[in-house]
Parts: sequence; C-alpha cells; structure tokens
Amino acid sequence: MSATKLRPRLVYADAKGQIYDHPDLEMLVRRGSQITPPRPDELIPLPPESELFLLPGRTALGLDPETGQVEDVGETAVAAFVCPGHTLSAQAAYAAAPDAPVLPLFAYGAVGFARDRFYVAATRVDNDPRQVFTGIPRSRIAKGASALLRKFPQNRLVAHLARCALTYCCPAAKNLALGRFEAPLPTSRTCNARCVGCLSLQDPDSGFPSTQNRITFTPRPEEIAQVMAEHGRRESRPIFSFGQGCEGEPLTEAATLAKAVGLFRKDGGRGTVNVNTNGSLPDRVEDLARAGFDSVRVSLNSGDERFYAAYYRPRSYAFGDVREFMARAKAAGLFVSVNLLFFPGVTDTEAEYAALAGLLGDTGADFVQLRNLNLDPELYLRVVGESGARSQAELAACMGLANFMKRLCADCPGLRFGYFNPALPLARPQADS
Repeated sequence: MSATKLRPRLVYADAKGQIYDHPDLEMLVRRGSQITPPRPDELIPLPPESELFLLPGRTALGLDPETGQVEDVGETAVAAFVCPGHTLSAQAAYAAAPDAPVLPLFAYGAVGFARDRFYVAATRVDNDPRQVFTGIPRSRIAKGASALLRKFPQNRLVAHLARCALTYCCPAAKNLALGRFEAPLPTSRTCNARCVGCLSLQDPDSGFPSTQNRITFTPRPEEIAQVMAEHGRRESRPIFSFGQGCEGEPLTEAATLAKAVGLFRKDGGRGTVNVNTNGSLPDRVEDLARAGFDSVRVSLNSGDERFYAAYYRPRSYAFGDVREFMARAKAAGLFVSVNLLFFPGVTDTEAEYAALAGLLGDTGADFVQLRNLNLDPELYLRVVGESGARSQAELAACMGLANFMKRLCADCPGLRFGYFNPALPLARPQADS
C-alpha cells in the first residue's frame, strides 16, 4: 500500500485508560479551530521515545468514511507528545466538555493507528541525537551526576543541575551528567515577561502548574566557568547555553554571563557559547559578543507585535526591542536563531507567515528552530482571539508545515531549519581583547 493511501483509524481510550483503535472511524486532526482529515504526506510512524497522553474532559472525534461526517465516540481523546527533533503539523481532534480541566504544558499531536503501528502528523526537522537516551540506563546518568557533585562539592550550579537531571529528568541536565552535547547554564531568578506557557513560574489561577522549579540563586561567574570548563573537557564539540526552562530571562543577568564567559575564554575554553533569550535588552548585545558569545536564540510565537505581546506579556520592553536585539546581534557577528513556538493552524496561516518572513528577512536571521508550543490548545486559541491580531477569516485556512518551510526557504535565502542549537564551526577560543 502506498503512503498516499494511508488512512489511520481513530485512537481513543476507555474509562480504564486502555487505548484502542476504532474499527470504523478514521483519524481526524486539528489545525487551529479547524477539524479535518490528515494530509497523507504529513503522517509518519510514531517516533521512538514519544509518549501517548489521555486528555481528560475531552472526547475523541473520528471521521465516518461512509457519510463523511465527524463522529464523537464519547470516549477519552488521546494525543501524542512527539520526541525532540520533530515538529507537529496538526494536533489531536477532540470535543472539550465545559468543565474540562486546563491541560498541562505539553504539545498534543494528532495520532492514529494503521498497519499495526501508531502514526502522527509531524515532521522530523533535526536529525541531531542529543536528546535521544535509548539504551542509556538511569544509573549511568546518576553516576555522572554523582561524579560532578564529588568533584565540585561547593559549586551550587552543579548541585542544581544534578537535581534537574535526577528529579526533573531534564534532557539538557542529563547530557551534562553524561558529558555530551549541550551544557545548560541557568542563571536568572527573575524575568521581564510573564509568558502564558512559562515552564518555571505560573500564576496560582492559571489552572496548571509549572513543569519545573525556577533556580533560587544566581551562580557566581566562577561557578559557571567551572561547569563550562568541565563540560568542555569531556565533549569534543561542546555547546554552552544560558537560558533554560528552570530560570527567568538570562539577559537580566548579562553582567554575570559576560564575566563567566570571559573567564572561560581567557583560560582557552572552546566551543559554542549561546544564550536562549527573549531578546528584550538590545543594549546587552555588544557586551556579550565581546565576552566571547557565539550565538543567540530569540524565542518568538509570532512576528506580529500584538500577538507576541498577548502571549509573552512583556513587563518592561516592547516588540521593537526584540527586533533591534536580533539586528544588533547579527551586526555584532553573532549567529542568530529564532526559537519559533509553532502552533498548527495559527503559525502557518498567511498573515502569520507574512509577519514572520518580514521579521526574519529584515534582521538577517540565520536559523529557525521549529519547536512545538507546549500549551493547552484551547488556551492558546483564546490568547489568539484576545490579541485581536487575527480574524477568524485569517485563521480559517493554513498552508501546512511543509509549505511553510518551503516558502520560508524561498523568501529568506540561506535560512536553515532545525530543532536544537547548532554547534558552530568557528566558535571562538577566547574573549576578544
């Protein structure tokens, strides 16, 4: 059977949590507020290390192929959380009850069943294996974390990251314990935004908890440089990233970051030094570049100021500052990535595409990381509506992830896609004099 004839069946769960495929109804997907069959070319087998989630207060919707009607089976909807490196092109189709609880901070991909396996609507956008832990026992991660704690008993950042690896199972912290790939360097206790989907700090009335605790101290530059040096000793192509899920906005600690990286570079430290940021403080760019940073990754949900503000809820900056930050980082010789929080049926609409393509072209961005927006779909669509940035007509149709990527490549020559911060070939060995 060819891929174009693949028509997966609806997947649902019973009251006991047992997952079944429906004998008659076919898989449906959701793009924004639109419920449609999946596009044949967007379905891939469920990747290893992905998970299936049950969606409380939500019943599964399927397509009756005989009548063409959407049917509510009255059973619990099921979604897929795809493993890192994959971007969703559609979300699970369901009907939500009026009292349905707010979903936790995950992305809820459409999933169906065919040919004795699960299929999801997603695309692999990065082949980097840095967050694949198949075959790595937890005992090996625990051993690596314990070794770091013994070697650096006074380093508070090491203690924090060991807890992240063993308690929260943070992939970045686990990699630090294993001495491979990208090292996380959380530093900031505060933030100048109040993102709706913040991973480390939520309002009590949000309806869902943060997924991890925010760091409670600011590491000393020497502690940070010590972690960098140790990771650089163990990994041949190290990446060092400030701005993690367990902290606020790293630019609020720019002086600490610059001093730490300066110490690392002064001692001959090599590797790619990056900051994951909201890009709110453009005046910090040149200091970071002089200290020895190589790249910046600016998080965005939209290239439209109104929609951006509705999700990020900035406290003391404006979207113009983000645009200026990106342009100044590029002018300073830094590699500029955008951490695009992709939401099918919104991000890939014509109006959103035009705003994003304009921003990327104007600022000369090098790279787009296509990350899934981890948020209850109903909540995000409410944010969209309250922003006033997009009409229902503008959200009625979307181009799909594949066309979105093709068009960006055509309109922004040289732009690359991925999921992770890339290791740069010309990472500087030391701070500029």
